[in-house]
Parts: sequence; C-alpha cells; structure tokens
Amino acid sequence: MEPGAARERFAAARSARLASIGPDGPHLVPVCFAVVGDTVYSAVDAKPKRGTRLQRLRNLEADPRAAMLADHYEDRDWSALWWVRATGSARVLALDDPEAVEAVDRLVERYAQYREARPPGEVIALDVARWTGWTAA
Repeated sequence: MEPGAARERFAAARSARLASIGPDGPHLVPVCFAVVGDTVYSAVDAKPKRGTRLQRLRNLEADPRAAMLADHYEDRDWSALWWVRATGSARVLALDDPEAVEAVDRLVERYAQYREARPPGEVIALDVARWTGWTAA
C-alpha cells in the first residue's frame, strides 16, 4: 500500500493501538486519535484511570520512538482485511500548548464522547516518518 493511501485509511479508522517502549519492553494501549497532516494526536481523556501521569507518557518522554496501528477485520470476508502502521517520534504536549489545544479541538470534532467530556490531560503528538500498510484486496 502506498503511503498516501495508508495515511487516508488510517485517518478514517475509529481507533488505533499506540506502541511505546517502556522500562520492561513494549507497551501497547488502545487510543482514540485525530490525524492532521503527518501528525497523529491522542489525548489523556476522562475515562477512569489510575491518574493522568500514564505509563505511555512516561515511556514517550524517556524514548520518543513510537508507532500506532489501525486495522480492519471482517470475520466473513477476509478480502476486506487491512492494517496501517504510523511510525515516528512522539512528543508529549501540555494541555495549554496551542498545538495541544488545536489537537483536542480536532478530537472533540471527531468523537461525540469528547464533546461531552473534553480530554483533560496531556496530548501525544506522533510525528509520522513512515506510513506502511497492507490490504487483502
């Protein structure tokens, strides 16, 4: 899959998995996201957590290498299967950073739940260096 098509398919997906590198190895979590150009944004939202200083944030501050994976699975039609990986370097933005404010505005536009409870935590900005993907079709 060529990078432009991979980016479009990723941007249309509803969720992805964020992979970071932690002290004990790979760390993988599901995320909501918004794509702006070649940057993918995700925010610490209001869903119940142990706190707002999440392991993913600590991981990315220590080692910014990260990836996000979006995919589509059809149990009855494997010709519809696809996945796209966005690989790059992540930054953790404070909520009052203008880039973070714009990112959260995009997330609010994209997800009804965020219109009801705007994400209160930091924002992850994954600057994508490489879009890769595969499709069965």
